[in-house]
Amino acid sequence: MSLTLTVDGDRWRAHLRAVAESNPGLTPVVKGNGYGFTLGRLARKAAWLGVDTIAVGTYDELPHVSSRFDGDLLVLTPWRPFGAALETDPALADRIVHTLGRVSDVSDLLARQPDARFVLERTTSMLRHGLSARDLWAASRVLHDQHPGARVEGIALHLPLAQGSHLSEVGRLMNDVVAAELPTRTIWVSHLTDAELAQLRASYADYDIRPRIGTGLWLGDRAALRVTATVLDVHEVERGDAFGYRGRTAPKSGHLLIVSGGTAHGIGLEAPTGDQSIKARAATLARGGLDAVGFVRSPFSIDGKQRLFAEPPHMQASMLFLPHGPRVPEVGEQVDVRVRYTATAFDRVVVS
Repeated sequence: MSLTLTVDGDRWRAHLRAVAESNPGLTPVVKGNGYGFTLGRLARKAAWLGVDTIAVGTYDELPHVSSRFDGDLLVLTPWRPFGAALETDPALADRIVHTLGRVSDVSDLLARQPDARFVLERTTSMLRHGLSARDLWAASRVLHDQHPGARVEGIALHLPLAQGSHLSEVGRLMNDVVAAELPTRTIWVSHLTDAELAQLRASYADYDIRPRIGTGLWLGDRAALRVTATVLDVHEVERGDAFGYRGRTAPKSGHLLIVSGGTAHGIGLEAPTGDQSIKARAATLARGGLDAVGFVRSPFSIDGKQRLFAEPPHMQASMLFLPHGPRVPEVGEQVDVRVRYTATAFDRVVVS
């Protein structure tokens, strides 16, 4: 009676080992909902991989992983002199590696904690967080003049997911890093391909390149993962029969299926898509047309075909409409669900 993520354990673990072996200095990203697996499970699996550092998204995530992973904890959200960044467990102080993206925060953090460990983030074409080239040089001068013993753990580069090679941008950014003459030879990078990482290592052999990998690590072998929902009830309806919270009527004879999985799990909640292709835009228009007449395609599949929501999903269950003709599942049967793992909370995660 659950929304369940079932994992082919042998295949998944083999994929994790392959990624770790092909990425020296790997830093697994363990953030958000734990890519559907939960933060605690991924922290334990990172320890199983034998890495020395994991990256979390926010300071609030630290308690979920710190007792399950004994190594260093890199926080990706930039440190600020307020909020959760100032409320961390003092016992974790020497394990936390902060991210700094403003010159003023360098002085502020070190005034509060002189022995703090941190990376300096250089802003990329994402324009999300980080120091400009001028700011990176300014931070270098602050460290050289005022904090010569500061524990600079490296430079962080968070690149976009755009198609095409990142090498030209990385080259420009590395020129800034070299020119800043910072007291570190470690570069933490996100979203580079294996070929790009190899080229970066070849071009900057005197630097330690550390890839931060989340999706490609945990979700890189989708064939090892299966999401299913349980059929909780089946009701036969005739055309015109009323049903549901909103008293809708059946457009034709068929069956209503009540299946586990609703808005509390993330089912039916949609984020903007990054796909800008003509095909994706056409699909968006098609969904809009279905919405207008009360039919919305659900992520639940029966015998290989996605079925329609009979009405908007509820908190923990969804109602589907199945017209006459297709096979009607039995109560207790499992049906496949297509989900966005980073936005889904599963009732159960079963790893074989």
